[in-house]
Amino acid sequence: MLIRDIETFVLKLGSDEAYLGALRDGSEIGAGYAVREPWRSLYSERFEALLVKVTAEDGTSGWGEALAPVAPEVPATVVDLLLAPVLRGMDATRPRPAWSRLRDLMRERGHLVGHQADALAAVDIALWDLAGRLAGRPVAELLGGAFREHVPVYVSGLPKTTDDERAALAAEWVARGATAVKLHLGNGVGADLATVDAIRAAAPSLRIAVDAHWVYSVTDAGRLAAGLAERGAWFLEAPLAPEDLAGHAELARTSPVPIAVGEALRNRYEFGEWLDARALRIAQPDVGRTGITEAMVIAELAAARHLPVAPHHSTGLAVALAAGLHVSAAVENLEVFEYQPKSTDVGRRILRHPIAFGPGGFPLPAGPGLGIDVDEETVRKLAEESRNV
Repeated sequence: MLIRDIETFVLKLGSDEAYLGALRDGSEIGAGYAVREPWRSLYSERFEALLVKVTAEDGTSGWGEALAPVAPEVPATVVDLLLAPVLRGMDATRPRPAWSRLRDLMRERGHLVGHQADALAAVDIALWDLAGRLAGRPVAELLGGAFREHVPVYVSGLPKTTDDERAALAAEWVARGATAVKLHLGNGVGADLATVDAIRAAAPSLRIAVDAHWVYSVTDAGRLAAGLAERGAWFLEAPLAPEDLAGHAELARTSPVPIAVGEALRNRYEFGEWLDARALRIAQPDVGRTGITEAMVIAELAAARHLPVAPHHSTGLAVALAAGLHVSAAVENLEVFEYQPKSTDVGRRILRHPIAFGPGGFPLPAGPGLGIDVDEETVRKLAEESRNV
């Protein structure tokens, strides 16, 4: 069965005013993007994503998604101009050989990462979805079988302004069945620890992790890690600049809480360097940036070093979510998966039936491929509306 066609869909979806207002608190640079202090990255006031549809000659289609929180037009162009012409006519049942062929197209030019990798991740997810649908089997089964039918999660973020408001929201999540939360901080060591104290007082049963969003020096990150350990925290994510391999290795050697890293890394080669340097204790590949093929390789590299995997999930919509769940089910050394309430809610708009969610986690989506039913008519409509955003 050969691949007949590849289509891309750029989406820029609005959310509720509370979410949009939080983004607008940053320094506006135009085009709907802002930098939110103390973080350094661009954020969009909308949920932006790239969807890819790959269709076989019998009409069966698979869907993929790149994590493209800003400028999804860029990886879409990579797919249209560089990947799709090569992919047409290839075997629709062989996602791994396809990934290798597509990876090599720009490899010698230094484009194993960045937008090229994001584009390839979307195509790779679509190829696994397509192969599963053609075989009538779930992706987790194609990956060798699921270790679990229920994927444990933590709630990512408590998007409120004050610690009192965050504490109240944490208590609400506990009442709904949540068992763990990750705080998006980086406001200074003292302020971060004060937030942890407020959450701990309001919701003593919650496991608490902290994402520092790459803002600290090695010295300050060490102070934060020590304070988190005193408070029984779970892990510290992204404490230093994302390219600081040596600094993370130094911190990981001395930190009393595990250091988690991975959302900025795209492939086995990058993760291999970080794992060999012992620069992390929890690996966090994001399937919307690595694709399914590389995420599984990364998990095996981590397992060979007896380290757990906690897949990162950010503003990805329903396709990336489903891909992350299948990978999480098929990974032996899973720590936990990241649950983003708002992007999960927005992502429902592109499905005919929402992905099920219960207290503390997701059941593995059932059915062939990714186990989701993308509403193509809605996707096309939203893509057309997004052209005018």
